[in-house]
Amino acid sequence: MLSRYTMRRHRPAGAAPLPDGIRKDTRYRTKHILRPTKAIVDAYLADPTEAAWRTFKRDYLAVLEQRFRDDRTPFDAIATLANDSNVFLGCNCPTKKNPVPGRCHTYLALGFMKKHYPRLKVVIPSPEK
Repeated sequence: MLSRYTMRRHRPAGAAPLPDGIRKDTRYRTKHILRPTKAIVDAYLADPTEAAWRTFKRDYLAVLEQRFRDDRTPFDAIATLANDSNVFLGCNCPTKKNPVPGRCHTYLALGFMKKHYPRLKVVIPSPEK
């Protein structure tokens, strides 16, 4: 199964427990294949409007498609791992700079994986309140 979770530097009292499974940090600072680029993150966070989100979504999905065309092996590895284990894509969203629940690349990445691996169990959680 493939899903997402919210990473927190300091888990607040009463926060939901960390998910049981393999947690992958997919923020732009990592080398994860599902990370967004710093440029598109910076552009969105500079003006986190609906129009900027649409641009982020278009650009991020284009990045994923290009990476997939260039070498699908890392994507296949995630799908294989998620067929055998629970795998969770992590990001900090929502944050003060990006306060709208659901406007996170991990939701888009889950949709991308579901599209390219239709037999993979992908759980796209409801955006956090």
